[in-house]
Amino acid sequence: MSATRYTYLGPEGTFTEAALRTLPEAATRELVPMVSVPAALDAVRNGEAAAALVPIENSVEGGVTATLDELASGEPLMIYREVLLPIAFALLVRPGTKLSEIKTVTGHPVAQPQVRNWLRAHLPDAVWESAASNADGARLVQEGRFDAAFAGEFAAATYGLEALVTEIHDAENAETRFVLVGRPARPAAPTGADKTSVVLWLGDDHPGALLELLQEFAVRGVNLMLIQSRPTGAGIGNYCFAVDAEGHISDRRVGEALMGLKRICPKVRFLGSYPRAGVAVEDVSALRRGTSDLEFMEASDWLARAQDGRA
Repeated sequence: MSATRYTYLGPEGTFTEAALRTLPEAATRELVPMVSVPAALDAVRNGEAAAALVPIENSVEGGVTATLDELASGEPLMIYREVLLPIAFALLVRPGTKLSEIKTVTGHPVAQPQVRNWLRAHLPDAVWESAASNADGARLVQEGRFDAAFAGEFAAATYGLEALVTEIHDAENAETRFVLVGRPARPAAPTGADKTSVVLWLGDDHPGALLELLQEFAVRGVNLMLIQSRPTGAGIGNYCFAVDAEGHISDRRVGEALMGLKRICPKVRFLGSYPRAGVAVEDVSALRRGTSDLEFMEASDWLARAQDGRA
């Protein structure tokens, strides 16, 4: 395995590359762009790279399905870190292009909902066609296949383009969450401001099946930050659920919730416990009464005494 190589969703000039370069260790790694999320993750699975950075959630569009599906299937991988990156688009064109001359535009499919209103107001007749990534859209403009691309302003220099308009976003404070993924290993020690990710499969479809899963978290005071259903491929109505929960697997409340889920789910895939990006320990909400590690241990001690006739 190449311990010095990180892959990411390419080509050069993507928001994913910008997010990866915010990590201190990126300065000492070989950063290799890949054509897709599956390709970036497969490089980790087959030992060509130590880790991959891929997008997993957008504040406007929700979960990035390609990443969620890849993490739920195939050889297991684990999330070690997350990165939050503010997202604003620039309209990149070949030098000299005027706004009135733009008839075709491109960008990643996730970008379109974030610039839809701007397009309607300023380029109502332009035809949109999706690209593999925003940076790939910039490359296609460079090659003359489209008139303009929505991408990060930083991609302009890479592809010999100019930013005709900058700071384009329909939603204020839009951001994308990226995750650094590697092969499974022991999670890092808890920081006090952590997140745990899992994928859960329902045993069978019956009234209250999803509620039963959620109750395993609720009764232990574990707050959920994301829950998204994804088809399993086994037929209509068959779904698994990607879940992000507050806390670390070593926290008693989180560990016992996962044990409860393992009892009732035919399959549980642990995706990692890792620090929450941009959240300090002092910003974490206070635990509900009865859900701290100390209270779990006191309850366990009480049960032991009761079983010994000492309660």
